[in-house]
Amino acid sequence: MRQPMVRLVRLGRVPYTEVLALQEQWLRQLQTEPDTEARPRIEVGALLLSEPAAPVYTAGLRGGLTPEEAVRLRALGAEVRATGRGGLATFHGPGQLLCHPVLDLRRLGLRLRTHVAALEACAVRLCELQGLPAARARPPPYTGVWLGELKICAIGVRCGRHITSHGLALNCCTDLTWFEHIVPCGLVGTGVTSLSKELQRYVTVDEVMPPFLEAFKETYKCTLTSEDSLN
Repeated sequence: MRQPMVRLVRLGRVPYTEVLALQEQWLRQLQTEPDTEARPRIEVGALLLSEPAAPVYTAGLRGGLTPEEAVRLRALGAEVRATGRGGLATFHGPGQLLCHPVLDLRRLGLRLRTHVAALEACAVRLCELQGLPAARARPPPYTGVWLGELKICAIGVRCGRHITSHGLALNCCTDLTWFEHIVPCGLVGTGVTSLSKELQRYVTVDEVMPPFLEAFKETYKCTLTSEDSLN
């Protein structure tokens, strides 16, 4: 039996708005063009990978930032955006791996909660491959991947008509001081960390990309295809 195909789209370091725009493009395609020759049934969506080019704070469906807080954060030099993902406020910036899978869960045979657990499993596996075997997922409201009481990977997704968007943000060499200006994900009493901080060396997004892709393929039992491989 052939594995489902997921289109791999590597954006590199780009503005967060570009990631959102491409995500919306894929959402429209999946929602309005089912089972066409251009997108055969075996293809279930796209995996958008990027690194934010500049600091941005995002609020989820449950809010997380007041208008006054948004003004304060913009004064720091960051962008502030409301998004349609689940959860509260978080930070995205350089040194962070952003993974936005835009997937038709029906074609993968997954439920939303299974998809969230799969994203957590990808991040846990990556941490293990990098030499951090203590990384683990925790039950809600502590969604994400943790090392003790420190979150290394945040997860927030959206799902409409069985199509997912948004995903995970894994701190590689992120400037963690940006998190000090908010309560990340609304979880009082917890902190954040990064691969670089835990491993005591500089770990870039480019370095973790290959093992992350392997973890994604193993977890989702899919084949990743690039634009070039489809020509």
